[in-house]
Amino acid sequence: MEVQVIDKIYNDKIAKEFGLFKGQVVIMIHCGSRGFGHQIADDYIDVMLDVMERKYKIRVPDKQLACAPITSREGSNYLKAMACAANFAFANRQMITHNVRRAFEEILKKSADEIGMYILYDVAHNIAKFEKYNIDGEEVEVLVHRKGATRAFPAGRPEIPEVYRNVGQPVIIPGDMGRYSFVLVGAEGSIEKSFGSTCHGAGRVLSRNKAKKMFSVSEVVNKLSQKGIKLRASSKGTILEEIPEAYKDAEAVVRIVQGVGISRIVSRNKPVIVVKG
Repeated sequence: MEVQVIDKIYNDKIAKEFGLFKGQVVIMIHCGSRGFGHQIADDYIDVMLDVMERKYKIRVPDKQLACAPITSREGSNYLKAMACAANFAFANRQMITHNVRRAFEEILKKSADEIGMYILYDVAHNIAKFEKYNIDGEEVEVLVHRKGATRAFPAGRPEIPEVYRNVGQPVIIPGDMGRYSFVLVGAEGSIEKSFGSTCHGAGRVLSRNKAKKMFSVSEVVNKLSQKGIKLRASSKGTILEEIPEAYKDAEAVVRIVQGVGISRIVSRNKPVIVVKG
């Protein structure tokens, strides 16, 4: 979770629709079903690996792509388990949001409504959804499984909440705790190029183990402090795994996302308080 300040607006019209403005304090929460979802993934990779070739004659280049037909018993069971993880993740974020509001209310002595603490958008970045796309001139229903990706639907899509339907779906691309995160909006190119999807996050350049060997905890805390960023974490390991140097520069990533036409940048958010669970 980060408390951030919007330091740059790229699209005034859409920012206004989203209720965002320069200098605004915002809170970005990045959390899912954690160990529950990870366990479901591990369990069903084993299930799929057992039946994939033997039962369904499917071969894939990487075991992480292990799969079975959606209509099979294994595929159906996985979709149900994934739905449980998704429900857990949404509930988890709702509880964190509730506690964030309580904290702000306690400090500022005002209600969350008075402060203006509304949710811009809550979106999953590891989920499968049935959607319809034009493939080879024919409308086809497919199951789009987004892993480390989110929907980025353009204006007009019926799946977008009515309040945003005329501008497009909000897209959240978190960066690292030492630089920037971004709010974007879905663009037309996502339907043609990426099944209505965009990336979620900048992506790592260092493994967690390599990141842990680069700096001490005190060095990381001091470097962030010099940038005006306060850090709280549940463990020293979490701090070292999440050093800014472990990630690509999110600003470079979102410019590529915009350049290929799958999302447009709306705001740049600078972290001031970082809380790592």
